[in-house]
Amino acid sequence: MRHALASLGQMVLAVVVAGIVAVVSLIAIAGVQWPAFPSSNQLHALTTVGQVGCVAGLIAVGWVWRRGGRYYRLLARLGGLVFVAAFSVVTLGMPLGATKLYLFGISVDQQFRTEYLTRLADSPALHDMTYIGLPPFYPPGWFWIGGRWAALTGTPAWEIYKPWAIASITIAVAVALVLWWRMIRFEYALIVTTATAAVTLAYSSPEPYSAMITVLLPPMLVLTWSGLRAGARERDAGRTLDAEREASFTLEPRSGWAAVVGAGIFLGWTATWYTLLFAYSAFTVALMALLLAGLRWRREGFKAALDPLRRLALIGVIAAAIGATTWLPFALRAAHSPVSNSGSAQHYLPADGAVLTFPMLQFSLLGTICMLGTLWLVVRARSSVRAGALTIGVLAVYLWSLLSMLTTLARMTLLSFRLQPTLTVLLVAAGVFGFLETARALAAQGRDRGWGRAVVPVAGAIGLAAAIAFSQDIPDVLRPDLTIAYTDTDGHGQRGDRRPPSSEKFYPVIDAAILHVTGRPRNQTVVMTADYSFLSYFPYWGFQGLTSHYANPLAQFDLRAAQIQKWSKLKTPDDFIHALDTSPWPPPTVFLMRRGANGNYTLRLAEDVYPNQPNVRRYTVDLRAALFDDPRFVVQSVGPFVLAIRRPGPDR
Repeated sequence: MRHALASLGQMVLAVVVAGIVAVVSLIAIAGVQWPAFPSSNQLHALTTVGQVGCVAGLIAVGWVWRRGGRYYRLLARLGGLVFVAAFSVVTLGMPLGATKLYLFGISVDQQFRTEYLTRLADSPALHDMTYIGLPPFYPPGWFWIGGRWAALTGTPAWEIYKPWAIASITIAVAVALVLWWRMIRFEYALIVTTATAAVTLAYSSPEPYSAMITVLLPPMLVLTWSGLRAGARERDAGRTLDAEREASFTLEPRSGWAAVVGAGIFLGWTATWYTLLFAYSAFTVALMALLLAGLRWRREGFKAALDPLRRLALIGVIAAAIGATTWLPFALRAAHSPVSNSGSAQHYLPADGAVLTFPMLQFSLLGTICMLGTLWLVVRARSSVRAGALTIGVLAVYLWSLLSMLTTLARMTLLSFRLQPTLTVLLVAAGVFGFLETARALAAQGRDRGWGRAVVPVAGAIGLAAAIAFSQDIPDVLRPDLTIAYTDTDGHGQRGDRRPPSSEKFYPVIDAAILHVTGRPRNQTVVMTADYSFLSYFPYWGFQGLTSHYANPLAQFDLRAAQIQKWSKLKTPDDFIHALDTSPWPPPTVFLMRRGANGNYTLRLAEDVYPNQPNVRRYTVDLRAALFDDPRFVVQSVGPFVLAIRRPGPDR
């Protein structure tokens, strides 16, 4: 209990320190007029300088720690939190310094994510991002906190997206450092946290809530594995942990319940954060428990096999209780409401999802460290808690991928391609430990031969060069996403590259017109449009979502699409008004459309065509202009848009 409370206090400290570092740094970066990243190398150069400074700071922190003493070690821990947080902020914040948008701007997936944030900034109640009156289907945790930050500061949700994304990833990195230093040597914790943070920033940061879980997975898997096996009767398990100081929560063979509770809390948190990584994490933890149960049954009998299963059950109960806070409303509603296109979210099979990924076979710096990690896992999986946990995590990714391919027979997938960053981070964590143990073994072997003292400086130089080389390349890895962040038009009608904005610049005019005609708050108005970024900037409800893959199954996406097709066949305003009033769902009162070549108004919608790739087919629906040629509608042109607003009547 003492270890658990100390760890909890240190994690709270990490959150506070990382939050302060992120806010102060982002304010400082925003206070300067920078050139756009795609058209100048200045931001990349300053990012490299900041990264090198952070790495140098972490080296100094390690030196302070080795001085020993209570105050030196307290200073080292604070310094470690500051510098890993600063590394995260400078790596993402500096390249984005001249735009208000985050990676990938307001395009495709970032559209619905920003829309979700906008919804939960408008109200703290849990609602679906698009459809009025529905509970959320996608976990709202990350979006709810960001929405509350936007509401508290009075900042538009789309504008808070970037600082919240960067700050949240930074907080996760700092918490990961605490978890690692509670389980392994502090110097090792600094190195493995920095390495896994760099890989997470490079490959997972466009999806910030995913990045938070990804960087925390390696230490949490180690913690969970040590907690599940802590009830072992083998005394050598306790000696291994004590010798390696791999899990200070579970040094006694019969302890480990604090680690089990921590694993349950982590799984519950992921359930409110990101469904896929929750499912993968739960799958991995279940594999751990079943493996232990099988081994103990074979060695000690049935009674011994029950212990890891009891621990797994407790993890499940805790996770279910936490996850129910966001999943229960949807489950209760789905139990008595019609559901359609319920599997569309899993109807995606890109080329990466049809093959197994082997990052350790790449001819690159990253491939080298992953190969070293793979070899270390093979050698140490049976003798090291860290290696055992990471090995199961890696094997779980491959097994999940095979299951995903197999489920294509059921016309769905398990979206295994999204676990590629997770696989890479796990292998890099293993690679760091492999590198450190190899250097230590070489130093010990050469101690009596005169060259042992040179091993540590040489290994340090190699590691430092590799860290800087990989880190400075992160902006280039993210360059496509950075470019979109600078070329998309933000909510103020501006582009980060200062070039002429696109049609989104007319959104404020459209918003003002809707408010004037309807006289209602935005969250009481349903809009039908194919320009979904409008819903990302303003908290109107949508009648139809971007695609069925992002749509709430309770919304009946396919039936709504059929309803829109029926409206396109109507010829008179009376027929149209009647169809709207008898709609099985709250009908749109605002239609934001484009003008077609034939004088009608067009909406470009999407349908699911899985298992084809691309998995979406775009099609155009024409609504006759005559349908809106009636005093009950106000129709006006705003730039390339046609805005038709149904006037409020006495019965409405």
